[in-house]
Amino acid sequence: MKFSFPHPMIIMLSFVLLATVCTYMIPSGEYDRVMDEDTGREVVVQGSYKTIENSPVSIGKMFLSVPEGIIEGAEIVVLIIIVGGAFYVVDKTGAFQTGLESLIYKFKNAKSYLLTIIAVLFATAGALNGLQEEIIAMVPILMILSQRIGYKKVAGIAISLGSALIGGAFGPTNPFSVLIAQKIAEVPLFSAGIYRMIFLTIALVFWVVYVIKTGKDSTLEAGSNAEKPANISSSHSFILILVAITFIVMIYGLTNWGWDYNEMSAIFFAMGLLAGFIGKLGINGTAKAYSEGFAELIFAGIIVGLARSIYLLLQEGQIIDTIIYALFTPIETLPLGLSAFGMMLAQAILHIPVPSTSGQAVLTMPLLTPIADLIGMSRQVVVLAYQYGAGIMDLVTPSNGGLMAILAAAGVSYKEWIQYAWKPILIIFAIASISVVLGIYVF
Repeated sequence: MKFSFPHPMIIMLSFVLLATVCTYMIPSGEYDRVMDEDTGREVVVQGSYKTIENSPVSIGKMFLSVPEGIIEGAEIVVLIIIVGGAFYVVDKTGAFQTGLESLIYKFKNAKSYLLTIIAVLFATAGALNGLQEEIIAMVPILMILSQRIGYKKVAGIAISLGSALIGGAFGPTNPFSVLIAQKIAEVPLFSAGIYRMIFLTIALVFWVVYVIKTGKDSTLEAGSNAEKPANISSSHSFILILVAITFIVMIYGLTNWGWDYNEMSAIFFAMGLLAGFIGKLGINGTAKAYSEGFAELIFAGIIVGLARSIYLLLQEGQIIDTIIYALFTPIETLPLGLSAFGMMLAQAILHIPVPSTSGQAVLTMPLLTPIADLIGMSRQVVVLAYQYGAGIMDLVTPSNGGLMAILAAAGVSYKEWIQYAWKPILIIFAIASISVVLGIYVF
């Protein structure tokens, strides 16, 4: 009987079951926590770990965690569904089709340049704002674009999501990872920026070259010989400008107005309505397109909710602190180089049960900075180890709801993604390892 790779929902439910089993096998424990006034978050107290009475999760609670996880991630789930509806409306107007035809024609003999530009844009957004879930909104366009220029869907994900995650993992400005970690570790904000940019450039160049060389789909005919497309109509131009303005306002709102997922959902919902009216779909046509778009991305939203369920179960069983204690305590006894590499590896492993990068910074930085001081390691290296370990792991861990939702929206299986990406991800991890170990001598 031929083995069939599990459906994404089965993968996520398997992790839910595994998390439940772990609450029976791993002793419960906890660190004391205090409020950090600088970050406004509770941080753990070094040396305060203690075992407590085990609290394994019941079977009933395991099933209950599924709706609870979806409710916990409701803002992201709603964003995914609304954005899916809005872009389905835009697609129904024909604006994307004509816009892509024009773009592909302009780069008909320079597809590698087009992919490089896309990669740089996504990496910049990842470095500046930790772009990830927002990419779900762009999946339909990215899939059409990648296939129209003769590249696989998985290559479209790699050049967009992959570049964004590399930008977030290596860049010096991600507010949800490096800046939080530097603040908690009491390292000057934005420090070692040039050092980080050097390794970001190395990692991104390698990633882009790999995708360009390996991402072509021999079964697709690229549009290199395409005839010159018709001029974009005024209504399509207005719609494409509206989409661009929406993204600009979203980025500005996130960085300057304290926007969150709900504000993003609202602005995309308004964009979809306006696009429908400008594209002459009519009231009913716009509503129908919205409902079809909702249906397309409901599953992607559920995947995000299931990822939250995994963390809720580990939290309920009170074993997350035990996992942290077990991962980081042995590092104190290792030689300095191995200790730095061990920190990065431990951060990568920890990112499976703790998929939030900001949450992981809050959990680990207060524990690792005293260890670094004790063994004579720069706190900057500790931040690097966290940043690389957690950031790169976002590329592979099924507990990352953003990754799984994007794969689901693109119609790419987790198996396809891992088969394509595992080799370059190992190289990226090696580049990060060199940076961390070299950092011992630089800082």
